[in-house]
Amino acid sequence: MILDRRAFILENTRLQAPPHTPEFVLHLADEITPIWRMTEEALAKIGLPPPFWAFAWAGGQALARYVLDNRGLVAGRRVLDFASGSGIVGIAAARAGAASVACADIDGFCAEAARLNAAANSVTVEVAEDDLLDAPLPAVDVILAGDICYEKPLARRVMAWLRAARAAGAEVLIGDPGRSYFSAEGLTRLAEYQVPTTRELEDMAVKRTAVWTLDR
Repeated sequence: MILDRRAFILENTRLQAPPHTPEFVLHLADEITPIWRMTEEALAKIGLPPPFWAFAWAGGQALARYVLDNRGLVAGRRVLDFASGSGIVGIAAARAGAASVACADIDGFCAEAARLNAAANSVTVEVAEDDLLDAPLPAVDVILAGDICYEKPLARRVMAWLRAARAAGAEVLIGDPGRSYFSAEGLTRLAEYQVPTTRELEDMAVKRTAVWTLDR
């Protein structure tokens, strides 16, 4: 089955403001949207990867909040929202005055969600579905990565790539709510937030979430 990504997203989400970034809205799933209760088996039957794009994860919310409150970080600069999911961080960067924003995620549904969410907030972002970890380092000034350490092999690979990007001159910020495979080694904490979430997604209703910068 080949899904119309745009139609599927619109049918299974509704526009709402994430609790930690009320300045804008995203197409998100919740208790009254169909995808909320779909099992992994049901998702697999229709050919849908895990719908990370349908939720505002704590790491992304914290990082977006930090960008909105510290606009000088991205204003006039080229920004990459890595593993963008819904595009929440990239949209925050665009709102904060970035010269350009690219939202990159290997899941095509994330790319479509980022397009829809950017349009809903009257900002422009580019989208990419390429695996950047196998490509030359991007020509950007700032890389923003929210909630990337939820799987061990992926976390190691991503952190190695981000360190290479930092060594090449890009500023790197990471939002993380204490995922199992996150390590603070070589990072400096910039801020900490209490991010409202839901027990349907997390182990608690409020996640203590930090924003970190990767040391040179």
